[in-house]
Amino acid sequence: MRKERKIDLRPMLKPQSVAVIGASNNPDKVGHIILNNYLEEGYQGRLYPINPNDEMVMGIRAYKSVLGIRDKIDLAVIAVPAAIVPMVLEECGRAKVKSVVVVSGGFAEVGETKLQDKIVAIANKYNISMVGPNCLGVMDPRSRVDTLFLPTYKLTKPKVGGVSFVAQSGAVGSTVLDLIAGEGFGLSKFISYGNAAQVDEVDILKYLMNDDETKVIIMYIEGVKRGREFLEVAKKVTRVKPVVVIKGGTTDAGVAAARSHTAALAGSNQSYEAVFKQCGFSIAKDLDELLYFGKAFASEMLPLGDRVVIITNGGGTGVLTTDAVYNSGLRMAELSARSRAELSRSMPSTVNVRNPLDLVGDAGIERYDKALSVLSEDPGIDMIIVIALFQTPGADEGLALRLAQYKKAIKKPMIVISIGDKYTRDRVVLMENEGLPVYDSPSAAANSLAELLKYYKYKKGIV
Repeated sequence: MRKERKIDLRPMLKPQSVAVIGASNNPDKVGHIILNNYLEEGYQGRLYPINPNDEMVMGIRAYKSVLGIRDKIDLAVIAVPAAIVPMVLEECGRAKVKSVVVVSGGFAEVGETKLQDKIVAIANKYNISMVGPNCLGVMDPRSRVDTLFLPTYKLTKPKVGGVSFVAQSGAVGSTVLDLIAGEGFGLSKFISYGNAAQVDEVDILKYLMNDDETKVIIMYIEGVKRGREFLEVAKKVTRVKPVVVIKGGTTDAGVAAARSHTAALAGSNQSYEAVFKQCGFSIAKDLDELLYFGKAFASEMLPLGDRVVIITNGGGTGVLTTDAVYNSGLRMAELSARSRAELSRSMPSTVNVRNPLDLVGDAGIERYDKALSVLSEDPGIDMIIVIALFQTPGADEGLALRLAQYKKAIKKPMIVISIGDKYTRDRVVLMENEGLPVYDSPSAAANSLAELLKYYKYKKGIV
């Protein structure tokens, strides 16, 4: 039975002092990569390499054990073979280390349940908050904490932001971290918790619920150990901030793979999906949706209704987006008489004033500007999808920047669809760096808006 204890993740994510147990001068060793990450990230706290064989590691005085350090240690990162983790963890307890991340594998995921139970008992005995084993650990860009044993040149680190990403799988975690950086929305926290031997998804959700730096939570889950408590905490979290989740192990084969991967209790996919819906989670079917939904929520915009207007410079893409809007369960807005009159006066005769509003292929900043200034004030419109195809003559860098300005100025949710290769991608980066969500397909855009509305209704108690 799980021993009740108070879990505190703050010393792990905001440590003043860090010991890297297994730190090494050998660049191929996990402990070397972790210590190097702290140095490259510019961590401002106190670093203590632990290596019984070397007096100096990477130019820093090394210690044979944490017991030799007179300072109080907030976090110890343990990167040693599984067999000696209990001994090292016992020393951490005697040294009054507050939290540990055990990146080492070789525990319940390979059948070594007794060894895993042993380290849990030690952590509980000394009231140590322990993430892992068999995990990447944690990252906090603000405090420059990075326990990930991934070389920095292989992983693009996201900018600082409001999205916290929780992943039971280190591999999925590192992949999504890399993708988040490319999608342009920022990271608040990253927590890879592996086997969840002690700290689990309930503890993590509790912490992130009360973390002012976290605005959105995205999760990759293979299984939940404390179902009832998870349900209770999850319901509280979504009353405060949105949660986007993807479940690993949705088939019988996937359940078996999850069990051998992180010793997860994967269970019935239908049961998990029912729980997630009951909690108000946004459920992603794949990693693409996880990023799409996360990006939408990261923009911190919530719609008041389901009426969508489409502004486009490509008629066919406008038609496809109309289909996507209906397929997502949203509605196409009716333009008010005032909006139609104002647009008719200011637009060339080639523009048919309706929804979708096709500005035609030579549309530039002025035409988009007029359309947005009118339609953003139309009371019959709840959300705006702007299609900007940068292959056309009038669409350029100036348009990208102007759209980003509108996103900040108007009160209604606004997203962009831009589809194309290098020239387009460069303009997409400009928009996303300014906080404007950009999507590469009509369905991704429409489904993301639908998730925003679904969460708004859940939060407001609207059926």
